[in-house]
Amino acid sequence: MKNLGQMMKQAQQMQQKVVEMQEQLESLEVTGASGGGMVQVTLNGKSEARKVRIDPSLFQSGDAEMLEDLVLAAINDAKAKVQQVTMEKMSEITGGLSLPPGMQLPF
Repeated sequence: MKNLGQMMKQAQQMQQKVVEMQEQLESLEVTGASGGGMVQVTLNGKSEARKVRIDPSLFQSGDAEMLEDLVLAAINDAKAKVQQVTMEKMSEITGGLSLPPGMQLPF
């Protein structure tokens, strides 16, 4: 039974670390870019949009479809960076153990 008590204590500690990580992710900001930096999208660690920056010269081209593609690419770039940071932080907490397939963060 001593091992079970120790396991429960470790699970509680890990749960607290996950809560702390989620709080850190809220304040984290990651910027994705496309078009050589002409379009930038900033997301927080929960993938919520915080800022969009579009170089004014892109409006002069009149090519709405190209601008839409650049915005999407910048969003996807930022989202991939958020996922990478989240995985790295979770790896620190779990000691390198990976999550089961299909399980995503934040919980």
